[in-house]
Formats: sequence, structure tokens, C-alpha cells
Amino acid sequence: MADSTEVHARYLRPGTLQLGALPPLSLYVHLPWCLKKCPYCDFNSHEWRDGGLPPEARYLDALRADLEASLPLVWGRRIHSIFIGGGTPSLFSPASIDRLLADVRARLPLEPGCEITLEANPGTFERDRFRGFREAGVTRLSIGVQSFDDEKLKALGRVHDRDQAIAAVEEARECFETFNLDLMYALPGQSLAQCEADLRQALAFEPPHLSVYHLTLEPNTYFAKYPPAVPDDDAAFEMLDRIAELTAAAGLERYEVSAYARPGHACEHNLNYWRFGDYLGIGAGAHGKLSFPHRVLRQVRFREPARYMAGALDGQPVAQEDEVAREELPFEFMLNALRLKEGFELTRFTERTGLPLSALQAGLDEAERRGFVERDWQRVRPTARGFDFLSDLQALFLHE
Repeated sequence: MADSTEVHARYLRPGTLQLGALPPLSLYVHLPWCLKKCPYCDFNSHEWRDGGLPPEARYLDALRADLEASLPLVWGRRIHSIFIGGGTPSLFSPASIDRLLADVRARLPLEPGCEITLEANPGTFERDRFRGFREAGVTRLSIGVQSFDDEKLKALGRVHDRDQAIAAVEEARECFETFNLDLMYALPGQSLAQCEADLRQALAFEPPHLSVYHLTLEPNTYFAKYPPAVPDDDAAFEMLDRIAELTAAAGLERYEVSAYARPGHACEHNLNYWRFGDYLGIGAGAHGKLSFPHRVLRQVRFREPARYMAGALDGQPVAQEDEVAREELPFEFMLNALRLKEGFELTRFTERTGLPLSALQAGLDEAERRGFVERDWQRVRPTARGFDFLSDLQALFLHE
């Protein structure tokens, strides 16, 4: 493990940036196993094929070693939020999640009221399991429902059915004040009426938070190799308009391009990403972003679980580490900030990147000309048109 003197020499030396203050710090923990790899999934998830359950104890040992090796990079900083993602983290037992969070608390100070999210899938649902996660310290559950239509769930390769999804959501409502439902739209063969039925079923549970994602055919997935017939762009836009209309009527505000929440229930962890905050990422394939007074660092852990565990237990969990180039920072910042309906304060750009506002000027001028953003002397916000054409808006800030 690197000592503080070595870290000071490597990361605190003079550089081309001048950050006025370090941003809030979050922790991301990746648990990589799932029961079955979904055909649309491009996350670092691995089917557990060897019978029984994944090697929870050894993996938790590796996470603890990874965290300890990372401490010199974040010494003295408090954790703003924790997100346990995957894979399917709810494959791990409540006792394992309890141990994981105890290991974190023993090594890092948490902000009072620190949000702790765990991703869960209905296919791993057992009665009282969610209650066990709550007792372990999880404060927010995110349930990967995707659809309440059995035909669509089968097309997506999900391991749960409609009844399991409903049972899981009902249990979450009993155990958690804040929980999220993940839905997808523009599914194979989906009609507007089917999309609306899914959404109305989700809203019937009165969720504090709802995430609704357009199904995309990502490279290196089964769907990329064997693409299903999905709704065209016009049909997908029609679905999105209906989603916006029904969520607003249910009292959910669209605060991010794919996220809807009741007041006080926005996901603090994701807000920190979108505001270009810092996050330490531990676990197989986890990504991290860490700021220092004169540089911004990106890290990636070893992707394959066995390789990651061996490396982490040997004190070497990081597969790749790069300093973000000065000319790439405007795009990195805008890629996140423009996802938020609130946009961003101009002073935040300077604080989080150490760059002058002139680095954004050309892109903002063109974005305003196209009707993608509105701005004043304090803030930049994406317009409704900017939300609809977000990729085009973000691309205006790419370094040529």
C-alpha cells in the first residue's frame, strides 16, 4: 500500500490545473455477479456458473484490501454517499452487506445521513431479505424491474416475472422511505399502450423515485449481434412524451434526463456524478474519479473478478490510472452537467475543473444558437430541445 509521502509526491505535485477546493466524495462498490447476463447489458457483470453462490467472503476481503490501498488518495475526506451496484448486489446476503458497510465505516468517515443505495433485482427477492439490507445500513433500494409485462421481460432476458416484480416493490415500500424503480421503454415489439401500462403500474406504487431508460443496443452485447425489432425514433419520442406527462401528473419532477423524483428523493449519489463530484470506485471493473489541487485522476479496477480479487489481495487492484488531460475536462464536465434539468452554475465549472469559463465559450455560443441551452450570468440550463438532443448538445464540447 502506498504511504502518504509517496502519494504526496505523485498526486500533489504542481500541475496545469488550479482547483479552488475538492468536490464532495462518494464511494461506488461493484459486486459483479448475476444469475444471468441480460442480452442488452454492457456492464461488468458475470454469470455465476459454478453452482451455489459467489465467493462472498473472499470478495469482501478483496474489497477491504482495495479500500485500504486507496486510503492515502482520500485521506481526511468524508464520504457523501455510497452506491453498491453490479451485477446483482442483492445476490449477496444481508450479512455480507452488513460486513461490507462495517468495513467501510471503520476506514472512512461518513457524512451524517449518508445515502447508501443498493441495487436489487426481483429475481433475487426473498421475503425479509430487503428488511435485512435495511438493518445492515442500506437507506435506499434501487429495483431493476425494467417492465411489468411478462412477454417483454422474457424478450429482455430477465430472470423475474411480473408477479415477482410486484412482490419485490411491495416489500421495498414496507422497508424503505426512499426507493427507486428502474423501467425501460422502446422495448422489442412494444406499443405506446404497453409502455403506458408499464408506467401506470409503476406509478401505482407511488415510488419516491423512478428511472426510465430508453433501451439501447450497446456494442459487445447479444442484442448488438442479434438486434431485435424495436420501436422507431418517432414512436420512442411519443413514448417519452407520455412518460413525461404521466410522471408529472403523479407529482414526480424530471430532474435529470432519465430520472424522476418527488421532492427530497433525488438520488444524491447520482447528483454527485452529474455535478462532476469525486467518487472512489472499488470492486471488479469499477471506475473512479479523484481530484487533487492540480489534477483530476481516473482509475479503473481489474475487470475479471478472479483477477481483481488476486490483485486487490496483493495490494494492486488498479488496472489503469490516467490523469485527465486539460483539454478533455470541458467535455467530461459537460457530459455530466447537461444531464441535469437545473444545469450548472458557472462557478461550479471553474471549481471542479480548475479551468477558466473561456474554455466553454465556443460550445455554449453554438448550443445557444441551436436552442439547446439557455443561460444568464450565473447558470446554464439545457432546454427541452437540448434534453431531446442531448448527445448532439454534449458533442459540442468535444476536443477536436
